[in-house]
Amino acid sequence: MATNFGLSAIEQIAVNVHDLERATAFYRDQLGMKHLFSVPPNLAFFDCDGIRLMLSLPAKPEFDHPGSIIYFNVEDIQTACATLSERGVKIEEQPIFVADMGTYDLWLASFRDSENNLLALMCHVAKAS
Repeated sequence: MATNFGLSAIEQIAVNVHDLERATAFYRDQLGMKHLFSVPPNLAFFDCDGIRLMLSLPAKPEFDHPGSIIYFNVEDIQTACATLSERGVKIEEQPIFVADMGTYDLWLASFRDSENNLLALMCHVAKAS
């Protein structure tokens, strides 16, 4: 039996939604994500640079709750927030400096999707050398 087994690579993340059509439009049109395919009436899939994001109606009542926060890595957090805001996305928290990570500064911002799930942007701002 292998004892050095450990999970590492994420292949897919599921996000609960209440209106699949509305959520699909939000992720595709407002967030500009690549829509891979849908399986009506319950599922839609998007590509997040090799990780699949699955939007799904809760299969059972006990699964009907907000999910974990997904952090999207962006190169320019100010521009990303401005673009999302122009597309009608509700920015929950404007970009804020979080930590000095030595070689870069960590910045975060958060926003809500069409289903009221909290999502976030993360940016590594390189320090001048």
